[in-house]
Amino acid sequence: MLSDDQVAHIHDSAVNYLADEGIRVLLGEAREIYASAGCRVVDDMVFVDPDLIGAAITSAPSDFEVVSRNPDKTIRLAPGHLNLAPVGGPPFVSDLDRGRRDGTLADQENFLRMTEHFDVMAIAMPCVEPSDIAINVRHLHSTRSTMTLTEKPAFLFARGRARVADTFELVKIAHGVDEAEFASAPRCWTNINTNSPRQLDVPMSMGIIDFARAGQACVMTPFTLAGAMAPVTLAGALVLQHMEVLAAVTLSQLVRPGAPVVYGAFTSNVDMKSGSPAFGTPESFKGALASGQLARHVGLPWRSSGSSASTSVDAQGAYETMLNTWAAVLAGCNWIMHAAGWQEGGLVASYEKFVADIDMCQIIAESLRPIMVDDAELALDAITEVGPGGHFFGVDHTLERYATAFYEPLLFSRATYEQWDEEGRLSTEQRANAVWKQVLADYQPPPIDDAVVAEMNDFVERRSAEGGAAPD
Repeated sequence: MLSDDQVAHIHDSAVNYLADEGIRVLLGEAREIYASAGCRVVDDMVFVDPDLIGAAITSAPSDFEVVSRNPDKTIRLAPGHLNLAPVGGPPFVSDLDRGRRDGTLADQENFLRMTEHFDVMAIAMPCVEPSDIAINVRHLHSTRSTMTLTEKPAFLFARGRARVADTFELVKIAHGVDEAEFASAPRCWTNINTNSPRQLDVPMSMGIIDFARAGQACVMTPFTLAGAMAPVTLAGALVLQHMEVLAAVTLSQLVRPGAPVVYGAFTSNVDMKSGSPAFGTPESFKGALASGQLARHVGLPWRSSGSSASTSVDAQGAYETMLNTWAAVLAGCNWIMHAAGWQEGGLVASYEKFVADIDMCQIIAESLRPIMVDDAELALDAITEVGPGGHFFGVDHTLERYATAFYEPLLFSRATYEQWDEEGRLSTEQRANAVWKQVLADYQPPPIDDAVVAEMNDFVERRSAEGGAAPD
């Protein structure tokens, strides 16, 4: 999408702009960290030294793992490695039976169960904001559910220092590690949204500092929607994205050189008639391709998203999510968030769309599997056996392989019109409704020691009795 010269020009422009114009940093502690490293600080503006940026992108790892308590589910962030994650954080949920409604802890736990069930999802997300749990203890219940219902590496929100400390403690209990061992490898991660344009707020700055000190992974993701929080031009949105990522990465590396970080890209555009976010647009497609180039230029793993602005499980939702996801795949993305279940611009986690997106993700995963070539696969004997003008339905080569030869859709139908009519003319959404219900009925929790669960329960009860922690 960009020439090498254009990539270098965007990078150099971002670095020089941070030195000349700076970024607003609202946390005094963060400003002190920048200042102690030699950055000029005026009031709440930090002017980031170019040499510090260069040192930061050198010290930040280009290849690291996020460790699961089940080693088989540890993920790797490195060139050539792709990890998919489900929707994260919507306040509302939706399904065909109950419609659109506030998310609850029960909903969040259902999405965690579905995430654990489907292998194509590599990462566990707090898919729903459980509004039925008081805000001061919500993080405790949410993290405990994540630690017990799935073994996949867990996302934690960075919404304040005490809350992060609580959730770190639950991860340590689940993994059976002490403070030193916890800090020796990433076992969880968070997403840092800069307040585009050019601002790091208090909880996000705290999150960068706390996760870096603990050796846990930070995904630095500017929220650069062209025409609203970023210039209306894609080049302008990309240079703003790049400078905000560089400022955040530099802070993490000043706290702890080598702290694991990810280049987060969320550049899309808004609808200029309504101001609403737009996803799956040509602009978001091109923005993802260019973001991959910028991330590779600075040698960092990078994160993108599968997203949609559609309000229902319809063709628009499918097309937009596929376009966003496929752009990220083409651009060498290492971590695709919101790849399953994201609806209505991120306001809704949809049960039915989760299943539809899972089928899409499984198809993508199977499409990227290399073709095997050996004598058996070349099937020359079968070609000879069938002869000119014949068919392969009944030959041994087919009969030995037919059950597993091709990808079998989870949801999508290949029925004839007559079959579809006889089966009740079910839509994709209706079939998805039956699938998620069956998945939840069949779900088996991953093994975890009863003593570990009891220790987590004791911690949650104690911290709840102490009042928990409000967001900073």
